[in-house]
Amino acid sequence: MCLAIPGRIIGIKDGFAEIDYSGVSRRASLRLMESAAVGDFVLVHAGFVIQVLDEDAGLELEQLIEEMINEI
Repeated sequence: MCLAIPGRIIGIKDGFAEIDYSGVSRRASLRLMESAAVGDFVLVHAGFVIQVLDEDAGLELEQLIEEMINEI
């Protein structure tokens, strides 16, 4: 089973995006999704941005993950 994590791009440099995952920041390659831009919600899998999400979908996924974390 594969898991893609949603986050928001907060910066781009040298083919890598800095992704904010609800306060935690990590780098991900843009090699598979070069059209992604700062401010976009994206799905990241295995260190690669694999999909750009629309704003509503991104916010909904963030909320669902936050709710799941709070249930633990």
